Order: sequence, then C-alpha cells, then structure tokens
Amino acid sequence: MTGQLDRDEELRTRLHEAAGAHEPDRARILARVERGMAGQGQDRPGQHRAARPPLLGWARVAGATAAVAGVLAVGGYAVASAVKDDAPPQRSVTASPTPAPSPDATTSRTPVPPDDPTPTAPPEPTAPDTPASSGPPTGTATARPPASGVEDGPLWSDGSVDPHSNDFWAQSNVTLKTGEPLTALTVELRVAQTGGVTSTGAWRSLPEDDFTFTLEERDGFLVHRWTLKEGRTVPAGEWVFAGQYNHEHGGRDARGDHYSATATAGSERLAVKGDFAPRDEDS
Repeated sequence: MTGQLDRDEELRTRLHEAAGAHEPDRARILARVERGMAGQGQDRPGQHRAARPPLLGWARVAGATAAVAGVLAVGGYAVASAVKDDAPPQRSVTASPTPAPSPDATTSRTPVPPDDPTPTAPPEPTAPDTPASSGPPTGTATARPPASGVEDGPLWSDGSVDPHSNDFWAQSNVTLKTGEPLTALTVELRVAQTGGVTSTGAWRSLPEDDFTFTLEERDGFLVHRWTLKEGRTVPAGEWVFAGQYNHEHGGRDARGDHYSATATAGSERLAVKGDFAPRDEDS
C-alpha cells in the first residue's frame, strides 16, 4: 500500500513538472491549420469551385486559431486540475507566539545616569548651641539653698510663744525683720499636735488684703500659711505673723513647733527657718 502511494506521488510530481515546462509552438500550430484549410479549399475533379470572399477566409482562420488556443488552454487546465486534486492535503502548523519580555529582563538594564551627575553638597554643619550662661538672668531672683538659719542677707527671723498664753490657749509668733522691700514672701507656721490642738484664728501685722491665708492639718501638724499676693510689696521693717490655738489643760511644750519663710528682695531669693525653743534673754 505504501509503495502504491509513493508511485502515485511520483507520477503526480512528473505531470506537474511536465505541465509547467510545456510551451506550445503557436506559429507551428497556425501553419498546420492554414495548410489544412488550404487543402480543403482545392477543387475536386469534376466540381466547380465557388468564389469566396477573402474576408470570410480570414474569419475562418481566426476562428480556427481561437479554437486551437482554447483546446490548449483546456488541456493545460485539465492537467493542472488533475495534479492539484491528487496533491496531498497541506497540514496547518500552529506557530508559538513570541514570548513577551519578562519583567526581570526589563529591570536588569543598566540604570541611566542622572542628567546632572554632580553630587549634592552635604549640608553645612551647624554651630553647636551656645551653653546657657551660668549667671542669673536679669530681673529674676537668684535661687538659694534651703534655709539653714534664722537670718539670710537682709532678712532676719525669730519664733516665740506669746507671753499672754495660758493653760488652755496659746499663740505662736513668727517675727520677721527685713532691711529691703520684699516683692515675694511666704510664711509657714507649723504647730505640733500635742493633744487637743485646734485653731482659734490667725493674724499678721501687714494688711490682710495683701495676703492669701490657708490652714490645714498635715502630717501631725496644724499648718498656717501666708502668701503675699502678686503685685504687692512688703516694706522694709519688722512684721509679725501669729497663729492662735487651744490645747489640753496644762502647760504645753512648743519644742516640736517650727516655722520657715521664703522671700525675694531685688534679685535675691532669701530663706530662713527656726523653732520655738525657749532662749536665754542674754543670748
């Protein structure tokens, strides 16, 4: 079966080649046609030849030529059709599409340098902050260590129990002396809770409206506090701040009581403190 197919394929190939190589000789065919027509036109013996117009003869020649050309064309077409019909069917081949470039291929290109390759100059170093001056700013009070005594600069202090105190009632006095006006002042009096201690009032020798007064019990003490209001001034002189209170019957020991005061004089911050222990009049 395979051999028969091969022979048919070879025959078709040869016919195809012969049909493509065939070139009809038109001049020779026309000459043969003319000779045949001339022979037909001779008179047979005993017959009378009729006269034919020349135009009719040429028409017959042209028609015969066209007929021959048509025969040749039909023959060539028949051969070509036979070869074409017997040709094996062509198989379609599907071509793979061209693969799209991968992202890696596009990103692996050499980076394009910037238009201006000049590197940006680094920022100029800034000068370090100037350390703050160790001196006190103008117009503010100088901070001082906590009070360690009864006297600090122009401010002097003393704590004492008023001589008019009795077995049921007492008054503790804080005396301040200042040689300069004070623009700020806070005085605190602490009376120890020795038993039955309750406040009966408080006063000061300076105007009442110049101070804010508070009274509270804290950590075993009855705490009195006077604070000079902002914008008020304590003039130079001697001033008393007193707290009054009841206590249990009998003499009361005031050695657990103490006081403190902070003040501002000009640009100085002042601080004093003390207690109410009895002192020798000659000291």
